[in-house]
Amino acid sequence: MGSIAPNVAELDASKFNITRSTNLRDVPLPGSPEELSHSYCTDHMVTVRWTVNNGWETPEIKPYQNLSIPPTASCLHYATECFEGMKIYRGYDGKLRLFRPDLNGQRLNTSSQRSSLPGFKYDEVKKLVAKLMQIDGPRWLPKDRPGSFLYIRPTVIGNGPHLGVQVPKEALLFIIAVPWPDFTKMKKEGDTVSKGLRLFASSPDSIRAWPGGFGWAKLGANYGPSLQSHGKAQAMGFDQILWLFGEDRQVTEAGASNFFIIWHNADTGRLELVTAPLESQLILPGVTRRSVLELARERLSENFVGKLAPLQVVERTLTIGEIEKAALEGRIVESFVSGTAYFITPVAMIRNNDQDISTLGKDGEPAGYAAQIKSWLEAIMYGKEDHEWAYPVEEEQ
Repeated sequence: MGSIAPNVAELDASKFNITRSTNLRDVPLPGSPEELSHSYCTDHMVTVRWTVNNGWETPEIKPYQNLSIPPTASCLHYATECFEGMKIYRGYDGKLRLFRPDLNGQRLNTSSQRSSLPGFKYDEVKKLVAKLMQIDGPRWLPKDRPGSFLYIRPTVIGNGPHLGVQVPKEALLFIIAVPWPDFTKMKKEGDTVSKGLRLFASSPDSIRAWPGGFGWAKLGANYGPSLQSHGKAQAMGFDQILWLFGEDRQVTEAGASNFFIIWHNADTGRLELVTAPLESQLILPGVTRRSVLELARERLSENFVGKLAPLQVVERTLTIGEIEKAALEGRIVESFVSGTAYFITPVAMIRNNDQDISTLGKDGEPAGYAAQIKSWLEAIMYGKEDHEWAYPVEEEQ
């Protein structure tokens, strides 16, 4: 989709109209109700309007506020909406960094066009985010709290008054930022030791994505229908749904995260890191997923890392039956999920029908691969390692 009229304006992050907030919000403490709400936003937001005739207007940075859209807005009736999830990190060297923001920009552009919304130059998204964080970063990620982060939500919606099945003629790109809890450090009430997530395998009559669909795009339409199953799983004491697909019960995603398992191959005995492929378009091409695979291939494929043996990275169709068989045969070494929200989090077990499958190693503990990959990623995100994936953000003085 994208701009239809010729010579319309491209998205351009080099110019801004800035309106400073005169009523700054209190910055919540870690673990506070405000942080746990996932919705207590920073002082400012970015908005950029698009119309089919004129293209993208000048971006605005203004005080955080509610949006005003007509009841006939396309996004309210036809799910013309997409979004991204990314974070900005306060490094141990005092600097602010984004992590691989061009990948988020690319995916937002792809998702936007899949939603019949306008396309844009994807590398402008990181510049918009950086400008917002130049203003809000110093207060909300103070230098005396290294190792902290904010969650950033760029979103595109069809906000024009277009009741009726048609391609939107107006759209809005907006970006907000919120304090976000570190799920990898949180324990459930009553837990003494948390060894990993508890996943509930989806039933055959509940499908998240299908071939020819849009499971590979980050659309709001993917999430609303899944929340009922997610709520039922949580009510039974599980953390996430493990989404299965097809008669052979292929493993796709865990909640809104990509799923990985490390095991010994049944035929060769070779140690493998296995995750679902992108070719079927059943899963989201996660930025963290891609980073996990690239680091594993680069750093874990040939040599021991401490006590961690080398492994082969495999992207292929994986079924719940294979996982159950591997557990019975004692071949599972570790399992984990990856994503911006949950980062790298071990998986302790999966309930498939009435069968509980342990996805921990032989000694009932994660083997340490997820922890090692997580530490590598954190070193890049927080400035302990100089790496091309980190995008520094200059702050206002």
